[in-house]
Amino acid sequence: MNIEVCFTPQAYPLFHNPNSVVVVIDVLRATSAITTAFYNGVLKMIPVATVEEALEYKKNGFMVAAERNGEIVEGFDLGNSPFGYMNSKVKGKTIAITTTNGTQAIEAAKKAHKIIIASFLNLDAVIDHLKEDKKDVLFVCAGWKNKFNLEDTLLAGAVAEKLIFNCGFDTSCDSTLAAIDLYKLAKYDLVKYLANSSHRNRLAKLDLERDIKYCLTPNQCPVVPVMKGKFLVKG
Repeated sequence: MNIEVCFTPQAYPLFHNPNSVVVVIDVLRATSAITTAFYNGVLKMIPVATVEEALEYKKNGFMVAAERNGEIVEGFDLGNSPFGYMNSKVKGKTIAITTTNGTQAIEAAKKAHKIIIASFLNLDAVIDHLKEDKKDVLFVCAGWKNKFNLEDTLLAGAVAEKLIFNCGFDTSCDSTLAAIDLYKLAKYDLVKYLANSSHRNRLAKLDLERDIKYCLTPNQCPVVPVMKGKFLVKG
């Protein structure tokens, strides 16, 4: 059972393995918001790549979330702040969602054998899920507009470390080794380690420090969203 880490969605074709479970990561904040949504009772989510696709769902009466450059797109119900999904209005709903980076990573990996959603919020649940699947694993980091970022790579390293050292997985991939090494440097204080990171500072300028700290706190939402056709559902 081999582990690979793809640092950006654009690089996904270089890593595609029809037998891999793809783990999509967008720590700040799409996959954290999606995980939080399912923990708070969302029934299904429909990830779409464009605002135009999201608008079509809105016209058809769906609750719709849309975020670009860290902010809610005007006219939509929600963005990608996890705190927007912590109330009863989302319970039992199907929500279409589009984000700057996270849903682009899902779109890039749409031909994968299986896609699951990972965040620090569901860290241990993701590890347990992959351990039970016993398949090759490919982490696809959403990054920032197809550029490398630290926070997604740290989560890939956190999961990979546990799978390799505790669960019988292996790697022949330098990017996996790099992710693990970065996580070892950061794991005792993720917030401090990311103090100068690009997206951390981008969100801080939008007064989203509360979101950042929440998204970097492990194991608050022990659920694993899984793609089934065009829907994300609780795994």
